[in-house]
Amino acid sequence: MRRLLPSLSLLLSLSLVAQSPAPTSSPSAQQPATTGAPQTSAPSTNQGDQSPVATIRSSSRLVILDTVVLDGKGNIVPGLKKEDFHVTEEDTPQTILNFVAPGTFTPPADAAINSTADLDRVAPRAPVNIILLDEFNTLFQDMAFARYSLKKYLERQPGKLDEPTMLIAVSLQKFDVLQDYTQDKGAILNALDHHFAAYPWQAHNFGWLAERYSQAFLSLQRVAQATEGHPGHKNMIWIGRGFPNLNLQNVALDQRQRVENVVQQTVNLLRDARVTLYTIDPAGVQIDPNAYGRDAALWDPFGGSYEFNKLARATGGRTFYGRNDVDAEIGTSIRDGASFYTLTYRPTGAADNPNKFRRIKVTFDNPDYHAVTREGYYPQRGPARYNPQGTNNRLFTELAAANSSNMAYDGVPITLHPDPNDPDKFTIHVDSRGLNWTLATDTEPRRCEVILLATTFDKKGKPVGDPIAKNIKVAAPSDVAPTGRLERAIDFNVTLKHNPQAVRARFVVRVASTGRIGTADYALNPNQQAVAKPAPAATATTPPASTTQP
Repeated sequence: MRRLLPSLSLLLSLSLVAQSPAPTSSPSAQQPATTGAPQTSAPSTNQGDQSPVATIRSSSRLVILDTVVLDGKGNIVPGLKKEDFHVTEEDTPQTILNFVAPGTFTPPADAAINSTADLDRVAPRAPVNIILLDEFNTLFQDMAFARYSLKKYLERQPGKLDEPTMLIAVSLQKFDVLQDYTQDKGAILNALDHHFAAYPWQAHNFGWLAERYSQAFLSLQRVAQATEGHPGHKNMIWIGRGFPNLNLQNVALDQRQRVENVVQQTVNLLRDARVTLYTIDPAGVQIDPNAYGRDAALWDPFGGSYEFNKLARATGGRTFYGRNDVDAEIGTSIRDGASFYTLTYRPTGAADNPNKFRRIKVTFDNPDYHAVTREGYYPQRGPARYNPQGTNNRLFTELAAANSSNMAYDGVPITLHPDPNDPDKFTIHVDSRGLNWTLATDTEPRRCEVILLATTFDKKGKPVGDPIAKNIKVAAPSDVAPTGRLERAIDFNVTLKHNPQAVRARFVVRVASTGRIGTADYALNPNQQAVAKPAPAATATTPPASTTQP
């Protein structure tokens, strides 16, 4: 990935591709999952609201607000009703259509969630926590204190956590899911104890700014894209400094504009995936210039003149600075994640300027109550997740990220079926909920298009052999209506190039029209499972003897 992004300018150019307008979509327009029986016949397909959390077009745009309510002392306010909330958009009162109180989608008491697949199957709308350890912008001593604080917080929790929690560690060299979603406190503590933190020598030398900016943006975008298939709220707790120290006043104007565009794109992706960002800086507010550089002390507590904490506020989260109470701040972030009220409304009042930021305000009859929620949205600028024109750079970046990751992507529901007679041959089933079908024309039937990337890895997690890449176009049967909603699944075959060193295969499927991604992993050699450390699987296979999670 660093070869792909050798400079800050190139990094921002790649992400800028995705900022091209997605004509009629809204950054906050999402809808609940709809049910439809998937078709298991071959060239089958899907359309309409495609995925569990799909973007609504402007003709029926909805805005979803995940809101934490605090009193004057900063305590959570429980037990509120829909009529207690007053929402305005650009000072125009809005009518709340749907209201969900905290705890509505808590996982069942008897549920055992230990993977993304378990989460999507057992509690598809449950709120979750994603804890990310920033090991590329945070000095080693500060990260050691952050790990100690996280362990201190976890040790005070019951053996079974209320919300499924994922633990991620990110260095310049690696994005590593240490523990997939689980409610087992012991599993997270064990993963933390067995993880050797990276030593960020680049941060000590105040160098590698482009790569560190790149990793910050790509990590946020990767989490959003990987988790967008789960419609529940995600509480992302970023423990670390976020951006390196860089005074953008000394950067050329066009590059500053690229930074702003990438920031907006990242915020839109997080909003669209219902990710609320909380940032915790273990170094505290007072920064030693000899440790993080002069700009870090003068310009921004999170290093860099574009404040990382603005990302948190834009997604409805909060920013904490700690030195002695990081464990308490982690607890506050997780508490907030379990206390969200969800409000849905359809905006009223004409948007005279589609490029103007639409500011949202939530108030209460009680003046002591304060809402922590997103600040607003751009009607025409987001989420801009996919631009059919000129997507080569973004396509390469997203496929490379999904392929090299050990994080399960559930944006596209896929199921893997191994051939019982050929260990290298597989049938991939793409559920109708993840597909999008074009409308028929005078010369062309309805079609859907997906991109497949299949890669094999050795026991050290390194790719072996050449990956298989296919652009698969499927035409709907002639008896399908030329317009209207269409829900049909598709199946296609892929045969891996046999390599005796390969112990794991990863299959990445990206829907061309939406940019959504799904992944599945398969153990080619079950005897190597312990050393292969495969990615968590997105789905399970149908044959009892097979599994997509080695």
